Amino acid sequence: MIDPAVAVRLARPSRDLAAAERFYVYGLGFDVLYRAAAESPDEHDLIMLGWPRASWHLELVGGPHLKVSPSPTTEDLLVLYLSAPVDDSLVARLENAGGRRIAQNAYWDRWGATVEDPDGYRLVLSSRTWSNVT
Repeated sequence: MIDPAVAVRLARPSRDLAAAERFYVYGLGFDVLYRAAAESPDEHDLIMLGWPRASWHLELVGGPHLKVSPSPTTEDLLVLYLSAPVDDSLVARLENAGGRRIAQNAYWDRWGATVEDPDGYRLVLSSRTWSNVT
């Protein structure tokens, strides 16, 4: 059986790693956990973002050797359960860092705020806690 505390990596392509880094680091408050530059044409640049003590992180890949472009759908969501009302200043920081607040759907609009990152992937800041999600 897999331990429920297993580490998780979410990986996505990015058109512009610098823009994505601004959004997640300066807007959201993630740390840069790791960075690597491609050393050959069969590699890509990457950046790992998150919080040092979290059991998950976001890996973004990009650069001139990337063979796939971001193709987010309206349901490609990264949801953060804040367990508190969404702070308007946090949404403003995300917008100032290259994000765009959007309406997601009635459920997520009721329980939080949705902001598109520079690649079009959606970040949902939910006022709910994970334990009360049904």
